[in-house]
Amino acid sequence: MNAKLPIATTQRAKSKRLFAAAFGVLATASLAIPFTWESVKRSLGPLDLSQLDDGSTIAVDRDGRLLRAFTTDDGRWRLPVTRADVDPRFLAMLQVYEDRRFESHNGVDTRALARAAFQFARNGRVISGGSTLTMQAARLLEPRDQRTASAKLRQMARAVELERRFSKAEIVDIYLALAPYGGNLEGLRAASVAYFGKEPKRLTTAEQALLVALPQSPEARRPDRNANAARAARNRVLDRAARYGVITRAEAIAAKAEPVPTQRKMFPMIAAHAAEAAQKASPHKRVLQFTYEQKLQIALEQLAQEAGERLGPKVTAAIVAIDNRTGEIRARVGSANYFSAERAGAIDMTNALRSPGSALKPFIYALAFENGAAHPETMMEDRASRFGVYAPENFDLTFQGQVSVRTALQQSLNIPAVTLLSEVGPARLLARLRNAGANPVLPDGAPGLAIGLGGLGVSLVDLARLYAALARGGEAPDLVERLDMPRPAPREQRVCEPVACWYVADVLRGAPPPANAPAGRLAYKTGTSYGFRDAVAVGFDANLTIAVWFGRADNGAVPGLLARQAAAPVLFDAFARAGANYEPVARPPGVLVAANAQLPPPLRRIGRDGSRNVTSAAQTAQLKIAFPPDGARVDLGLVKGEQSALALKNLGGTPPFRWMVNGAPTGAPELRRQATWTPDGAGFARVSVIDAKGASDSVLVRLE
Repeated sequence: MNAKLPIATTQRAKSKRLFAAAFGVLATASLAIPFTWESVKRSLGPLDLSQLDDGSTIAVDRDGRLLRAFTTDDGRWRLPVTRADVDPRFLAMLQVYEDRRFESHNGVDTRALARAAFQFARNGRVISGGSTLTMQAARLLEPRDQRTASAKLRQMARAVELERRFSKAEIVDIYLALAPYGGNLEGLRAASVAYFGKEPKRLTTAEQALLVALPQSPEARRPDRNANAARAARNRVLDRAARYGVITRAEAIAAKAEPVPTQRKMFPMIAAHAAEAAQKASPHKRVLQFTYEQKLQIALEQLAQEAGERLGPKVTAAIVAIDNRTGEIRARVGSANYFSAERAGAIDMTNALRSPGSALKPFIYALAFENGAAHPETMMEDRASRFGVYAPENFDLTFQGQVSVRTALQQSLNIPAVTLLSEVGPARLLARLRNAGANPVLPDGAPGLAIGLGGLGVSLVDLARLYAALARGGEAPDLVERLDMPRPAPREQRVCEPVACWYVADVLRGAPPPANAPAGRLAYKTGTSYGFRDAVAVGFDANLTIAVWFGRADNGAVPGLLARQAAAPVLFDAFARAGANYEPVARPPGVLVAANAQLPPPLRRIGRDGSRNVTSAAQTAQLKIAFPPDGARVDLGLVKGEQSALALKNLGGTPPFRWMVNGAPTGAPELRRQATWTPDGAGFARVSVIDAKGASDSVLVRLE
């Protein structure tokens, strides 16, 4: 009987046979590969890069921070990402783990392939792969299910082609954008947001290591399904990173102690309404960049949700914040809760037509100031009055008697507002609102006096824009919401003259604030619509305008919904969250700061008959500005740098006459019907004249 050979001898013989077989395979391959390589290259065809264009659309804020993302047409999350979006240490960790000679090879690492072949021959299974990052990028661009030698050769050929066509950095970008991370996650940025709720630049060492490990076996190592496998793979990456000096041993030990995520996080849904509308309007854009500030947008969305929950189950909200200097929208909240069906949260209420209540009153007063018909210290009557068939009442059904214009606006008294609107004319008010870029909609027929108390529809965005004009000296800004789109061409959109605007801002700054809010710092106005359907508050300082609205999306009544109690506190809270410094609007030249007794006689009192302004229609018809005519362009040589006086002439009326330009007196009252005024520059000017009985006339001219 033959004695059995020792086990060690048997193993050595087996190893020799395996090495001989591996050598034979490599020798044969060395002869066959050149012929097969040329055949493979000829069969490849043009490189397909379409996957790089087929990615998720994302909405980002002004600094590139993620607001909302959309899946691709086939339901995948594939967010745009490049090396610039990634921590450099992640890239170093990726390279030492996947492809240490990435910077030196031409797409195929022959040393790694040889090592992989010998390891397979020796162990009978795959110990390490021979794929480079470039080969993996090629496989991601042209995925193939089969794992054959010819498929591997095609992948190698594509890798060489990629190296010739793209830089090393661009190849890494391809890998980062397309690498699989389990489920419907593709690309590093999508995985970083889904597993950790943060951008790739903010990942910890442990989080980076996990995302380096996942693409090798994305389904088997998914942390939300197999946390143990994910942890083991992460730790292997940490060990190799420490071995090659990417991290220290101490960092590796600390990173291994961190838990792995066991469930995916929701993708952000910030500024959901605006992002959805933009995605529909620009379906082929990958990145939609807004003027918003992510931090402020999140803060105001939380504020709207908290306030909506306090006010009732069906109450929703809307908030708009505008940078007065640039016209850029810093935040826009469309509803109290985008996901709430009960509140109809998917409806964007910032663009809905709603009644502004008393929020348009400041623009009535601005026109009266501009015409020279009133001054903040002018006295007028608040008593029961009838304007034809229209008999408005104050909200509390009481009357204050004789009050100043300042008090009437601060207390939002209805009779004084309608009195002044009957003087300036509702059609003129409506024209001014439209001239400033707003699109108010009347319920029916011609504009009547009721529009001054909210009898029309206007969007919250338009309302915020009108108030931003008050902060800008009357010039309404062109609103800008997208940084990835061309800015609108500049155009003049004036709602009132600078002096009149300043008077309004000064009056509203003194309005009594809600409980626990700072006094005398914010110019603001509230408005409650008929039937308690809308509660509006709009405020501004020199830098920022914020408009707040509460109500039901179905226009249903909300009993007890008062703007002062519901919207005003939220407005002040919104300014606080925006970090406002409450800088007052700058005082323009020509402002008349005086007590009532120091005003010109025609400006001391309105409504001596107790029902309307003394400047009746008949008196206005008698007093007429003869020159300059309304709408005229007067050449005074201002464009050429010359300077000459503008002649002023009037017909009718009772002397003396006081002339005013842009709400400021041009000098002492004149007994003659002629006067002059010297402008300080070219532009539009509102010229007004008031006679001894309070009759007035006004024209708008352009000086050149």
